[in-house]
Amino acid sequence: MAVHSLIPFLLSLSSLLPTISSSSSTASPVIGINYGQVANNLPSPAEVLPLVRSVGAGRLKLYDTDPTVLRAFAGTNIEFVVGLPDQLVPKIRDPAAALSWVKTNLQPHIPRTKITAVTIGNEILSGNNTLLIQSLIPAIQSVHSALVSLNLDRQVAVTTAHSLTILSTSYPPSAGAFRRDLLPYISPLINFLNKTRSPFLINAYPFFAYKADPKRVSLDYVLFEPSAGVVDSGTGLRYRNMLHAQVDAVVTAIAAAGGGKTVEVRVSETGWPSVGDEDEIGATMENARRYNGNLMKMVAEGKGTPMQPRSPLQVYVFALFNENMKPGPASERHYGLFKPDGTLAYDIGVSAPTVNSTTSGGDDGIGRGDENSPLFGFTSPGSYYTVYSAVVSETLNNFRLL
Repeated sequence: MAVHSLIPFLLSLSSLLPTISSSSSTASPVIGINYGQVANNLPSPAEVLPLVRSVGAGRLKLYDTDPTVLRAFAGTNIEFVVGLPDQLVPKIRDPAAALSWVKTNLQPHIPRTKITAVTIGNEILSGNNTLLIQSLIPAIQSVHSALVSLNLDRQVAVTTAHSLTILSTSYPPSAGAFRRDLLPYISPLINFLNKTRSPFLINAYPFFAYKADPKRVSLDYVLFEPSAGVVDSGTGLRYRNMLHAQVDAVVTAIAAAGGGKTVEVRVSETGWPSVGDEDEIGATMENARRYNGNLMKMVAEGKGTPMQPRSPLQVYVFALFNENMKPGPASERHYGLFKPDGTLAYDIGVSAPTVNSTTSGGDDGIGRGDENSPLFGFTSPGSYYTVYSAVVSETLNNFRLL
């Protein structure tokens, strides 16, 4: 597919961003991007705005509540999902601490910065930290209660993001099911999301399925390229790409856990690395270009999954920049659409604007929050360091999705 044909449509969407109307519970055909900052050489947030607009993005997702970023995007109408880091989750289950956090990290930026959701931790249910797992639902409820008390609950949804390892079965999609050991936590979460009309977020990476077994996993299938796809024996639905199959497996699992089909599933992370180690098969610029280009086209066209074709799938690409301080394999540092100097990591057919510098300057407050807050010092990204560590085992559930 020629990615160049996608760009004019994306840019036309970019020009319409100020007039696009959406709520935290309704998706619209505009791509989102994860704005990670595990690096020491990134442009200042003020220099990032033209880069975001150049690829037609209307949504950004942060892993903290970086005040410099939120101030830089005030008045732009770009929607933000912000994050409360893992290490704060046990503290935030206390309603007083949650109210203090919301007053310090969210309220000062609303409404000039359009914050539509806050994620409480990242992939907590996929980990083995019992304290975090047991604190997750109380923390979500406490933050929501704080938003209600400040009359912000209709503007800001509260949710959390999950790795696909929370599934015990993902193939075929019609057999999707959550792990039994996690149901005591997932069931009340689904009830909460249903009640508050908040989305269920998943981090899905077809790249890892291909990397693990390139002889059996079709590259065209994972890159959204034309292919015969896979027919779900339970529904007769044909899947033309793995991401849709992964999403529908979660849709099925939610319904099986008592959530019906009213909870919207969104992809909070997905992407493809442009560089990898020698053993990271498929991590190339060409594959990254095809994956992200085809993904962006699909989102721009407002397409849904085979199970929910009339509901546009909301997606956040991972990530905005290559992040040079991320540990792990080389791929971890090469998921970005852009290099730190503001140039494109690979050709997707746009002319990125020139940034004035390659690093953030001065006391920009990144990840620090309000120094007067009792939670000062806990707003920087916590465990959000690697994609690899959280998703390796999920590929085992997807090998048959050829």
